[in-house]
Amino acid sequence: MEIKQYQLVVVNLDPTIGNEMKKTRPCVVISPDEMNRFLQTIVIAPVTSASKSYPTRISIKQGKTKGWVVLDQIRTIDRRRIVKAVGSLNTKEIIKLKGVMKETYVD
Repeated sequence: MEIKQYQLVVVNLDPTIGNEMKKTRPCVVISPDEMNRFLQTIVIAPVTSASKSYPTRISIKQGKTKGWVVLDQIRTIDRRRIVKAVGSLNTKEIIKLKGVMKETYVD
């Protein structure tokens, strides 16, 4: 399966420890396409349906389903954890995600 940056994929995150996000859930691919083509690991940010408005979380909408990308729980996974692709972020969501990542992790 070809994995693209900003794609929504369903990922089996178990087993986890402590407060890490659990279960099989949608996640946004953060790693760039060049890495996704050649490495066996993918950088993702989990999506949750229940969240408060934190500065490190951005709201997204897929069809009628609303969720929050949890940028404070970014993790690297083996690509075998990916169950299937289910969509991708729109341009507005990508711009917001990039802004929050830059503010949180770069500046």
